[in-house]
Amino acid sequence: WDETHFGKMGSYYINRTFFFDVHPPLGKMLIGLAGYLSGYDGTFPFQKPGDRYEQHNYMGMRGVRHYRPVLSWLALLCFLVHILELSKSLPAALLTAFILIFDTGCITLSQYILLDPILMFFLMGAVLSMVKCNSCADRPFSASWWFWLSLTGVNLAGAMGVKFVGLFVVLLVGLNTVYDLWDLLGDLSLSLVMFGKHLLARVLCLILLPLALYVATFAVHFTVLNKSGPGDGFFSSAFQSQLIGNNLHNVSVPE
Repeated sequence: WDETHFGKMGSYYINRTFFFDVHPPLGKMLIGLAGYLSGYDGTFPFQKPGDRYEQHNYMGMRGVRHYRPVLSWLALLCFLVHILELSKSLPAALLTAFILIFDTGCITLSQYILLDPILMFFLMGAVLSMVKCNSCADRPFSASWWFWLSLTGVNLAGAMGVKFVGLFVVLLVGLNTVYDLWDLLGDLSLSLVMFGKHLLARVLCLILLPLALYVATFAVHFTVLNKSGPGDGFFSSAFQSQLIGNNLHNVSVPE
């Protein structure tokens, strides 16, 4: 059923048809982009599970060109997290990667039009960026430190932009940041000015940057979906007047 739902959402983006859904838009936009780049024209109705795709070019959305590489990236990210920062053990890193590669759940998820593989990619990316940033603690404000701190914020925005369950990785990074700042505050050799710089850097990269990117996904969402669709009724008359094909299109609506 979920493949039918998210496949239809991808078709809406290709056709620029407005809709309403409970999930944030980033994952569905990426599904639509995958279909568009692979030649899918957005005409398959996705009416019920099990319908045959027939001549429709669904492969870009469903797995071969875009999702199975995500599974490969997940295995690579798990390997890097272990070998570079956590266990620092090659056998442990290899075991983790192989367990993920041959996990039945991950293999199944990677074959359908679902948000979960995209979500897992951003979750693992956030964890990797966080542990890499922690490894740069001895050289704060260096280029590599800024890079990994900013990339952590980007991945947090990606996780939140796919599903709200991505807030759990935000909680993980937040607790790690609080612990890090508390440790810096207890360092008597560190001036309050320098501590303020550390605090400001984290606010910038881990709060403001993710929020800006998260809001930007909605800006793209509303810009692309400019035609009337099944989600019109959830919004105000003033908003509906901006949608092409709506009965209120270009009608002057008083506030």
